[in-house]
Amino acid sequence: MTSPVFIGVDVGGTSIRAARFDGHTHTPAAKLKSPTQSSKGPEAVMQRIERIIREVASPDPAASSGQTLEGVAGVGIIAPGPLDPFTGVVLAAPNIPGWENIPLKKVMEERLGRPVFLGNDANVAALGEWKFGAGRGYNDVLYITISTGIGGGVISGGRLLLGARGLAAEVGHILVVPDGPLCGCGQRGHLEAIASGTAIARTAQARLKAGDGENSKIWDIVGDEIDKVTGAVVGEAAQAGDEFARKLIAEAGTFIGRTTASLLHLYNPSIVICGGGVSMLGDVLLEPIRAAVRQYAMSDVYWRDCPIVTAELGDDAGLIGAGALAMEELK
Repeated sequence: MTSPVFIGVDVGGTSIRAARFDGHTHTPAAKLKSPTQSSKGPEAVMQRIERIIREVASPDPAASSGQTLEGVAGVGIIAPGPLDPFTGVVLAAPNIPGWENIPLKKVMEERLGRPVFLGNDANVAALGEWKFGAGRGYNDVLYITISTGIGGGVISGGRLLLGARGLAAEVGHILVVPDGPLCGCGQRGHLEAIASGTAIARTAQARLKAGDGENSKIWDIVGDEIDKVTGAVVGEAAQAGDEFARKLIAEAGTFIGRTTASLLHLYNPSIVICGGGVSMLGDVLLEPIRAAVRQYAMSDVYWRDCPIVTAELGDDAGLIGAGALAMEELK
C-alpha cells in the first residue's frame, strides 16, 4: 500500500516555502522556496501558493511539470496574521498587502481538489514539536516562540488548544507591565513589547545611548552604529560572555519566566518548549526563565517534573508543523 503524501506550506511576507512528506514522517522528501511577490496582489500570491504546492508534490519536480497531485492526502498551510483555522479565512496579514478576509482554505481546496487546513504559525509549530520534536511522548505541552515577536501554542490532552475562534495561546500579548512599552498590536506592556528579540534590541539601543555598556562587545560588532544593534547582535555578544548583553537577555528571560509560571498555573503542562531565534541562545536565556519559574510558581509541584527545553525542529519547524497539521486533521 502506497504511503499518503502530505504537503506543508509556510506563507510569509517575503517567501513561500513548501515541503512534501511521504508518509507520517517529519523528514521532508522535497522542499521548495519561492518569492511571495506580495506587491502583485492577493490573487497573484494565491497562484504562487498553488504552483509551489503542485511542484513540490511531484516526486521529481525538476523533471516534471509538477501538475500531478497523485497520492496527496492533504495540505497544511501556515499563513501570517490573525486567521480563523475553522473557516480557513486569513482575517488580516500586515506583511502581505491586500490580504484581508481571504478565504484561503476554500480557494485552495477548489483549485487543488484536496483537503486544505490553515493554522497560526505558533500553534502549528507547537503541533510539530509535540508530534516530531522536543514534545514527543508528552500529552500536555506549552510551546513559546521567542523571536521578532512572541507567540505560543498549547497541547492539552494530546490535542491542540485553539479556543472558540482559533485565537488561543497568544502568549506574547499577556500584560506584564501596565502602561509599559508600546506593543506592535497597539496595546502597551505586553510580553512581546518587553522580551522579544525586537524589544531586547530596543532596550539595548536605549541603554547604550544613555552611556551603559561602555565596554560591551556589542560595540565591536556594530562599530559606532547603534541603530545596527539587533536582538541577534545582543545574543552574539551574550554568548561571547559580555556581561552587559547577558544582563539584557536575563532581564527578558525573567519576564518570560514570570509569564511561564502563570501559564503553568493555567495549563499544568508536562513540558515547556522554547522555540524561535532568541531561544537558540540556550541556557543564556533558559536559565533566567527557569529561575523565574521557580521563584514565581505557587508550588514546586508545577515545575519539579516539567522540563523547560529548547525546540528541536529548527528552521523547518513551520514546514514540519504544517505537514503535521494535515496529518493530524486527516487521522
